Amino acid sequence: MKMRILPLVGLLTFAAVFAAVSLPGAASSAAADAGSITVQGTASVAAVPDRAELSFGVESQGQTAKAALAANAAEMRRVIAAVKAAGGVDVKTQSVSLSPRYGEHNAVQAFVATNSVAAMIREIAKAGALIDAAVNAGANQVYGPSLTSGDQDDLYRDALKGAVADARASAQALGSASDLSLGRITAIVEGGGSAPQPYAADKAMEAGSTPIEPGTQQVTASVSVTFAVS
Repeated sequence: MKMRILPLVGLLTFAAVFAAVSLPGAASSAAADAGSITVQGTASVAAVPDRAELSFGVESQGQTAKAALAANAAEMRRVIAAVKAAGGVDVKTQSVSLSPRYGEHNAVQAFVATNSVAAMIREIAKAGALIDAAVNAGANQVYGPSLTSGDQDDLYRDALKGAVADARASAQALGSASDLSLGRITAIVEGGGSAPQPYAADKAMEAGSTPIEPGTQQVTASVSVTFAVS
């Protein structure tokens, strides 16, 4: 039995060695297929904001909680009506509060009621007039504006396209410096984008109203891209 097994083992060993010697291209081909370059790409798109979100509040005071809340409600109704008349949309209540105001010896001097609403103005040139209308109607608190562009999704997709182009340019530079030929994209990962950032002021509001400068904002996107190389 031993004399029959030993030749068989020898044949198997010989076959394995022969295969390794005869097929060197298989290993080099696999290594070439695994070659890649991974680069980062970033791009920004500039846009002028075309809408603004503001918050308007009314703070009222009364000798009793009921009196303070009633006075606040009446004033806030006038403010809401004025905001809507001035072009404010998506008007929604943000907060309502009622609390005592203390004086010396921790005695209650009065009660304070507050109410605030947020509103969007889609014609940013009228944002200043909206503020004026709210204040004239009784608002004594104003916050904002938060400036945005209505086509944020389209702007971000344009920035993504630019980020991929930026990544390709970097990969081509690396490939050229390394004497490698750039191939197809094998993987791409969205790196996320940044919220619109103020860039430069270039457009003023209507004359006579509270001045609001929309400026220019940058929408940024980044990607990580892997290219095959050979």
